[in-house]
Amino acid sequence: MYSIRVETRFSSSHHLTDYEGNCARLHGHNWRVVVEVGGKELNETGMLVDFTRLKTELDTVAAELDHIVLNDHPHFQSAELNPTAENLAVFFHSHLRGKFGNNRILRIEVYETDDYVATFIPD
Repeated sequence: MYSIRVETRFSSSHHLTDYEGNCARLHGHNWRVVVEVGGKELNETGMLVDFTRLKTELDTVAAELDHIVLNDHPHFQSAELNPTAENLAVFFHSHLRGKFGNNRILRIEVYETDDYVATFIPD
């Protein structure tokens, strides 16, 4: 099994509904997202997935969330989801899955801060 990881960063704000504490108020984060893709076979160039391609796909999703209030994004409004780090990880997975041939997403990590990270590991 081979795996590769890329990361990106974006800035946005959010607030958590039905939450008692400071995060109920609007506040911002400089988010960091790490995606790891894995598979058993390399392509004819000797790569699992081109790093540049994976990074481009990840950056495209992050650009949709950059410098917005996450609560106002249609994905979180329509599902009435709190834009938590956990739900952001699932959001990234839903936009990236199936884009890398037979390879699969092994994990997505969303860092709210350097010390707080949520990880989504698809089944």
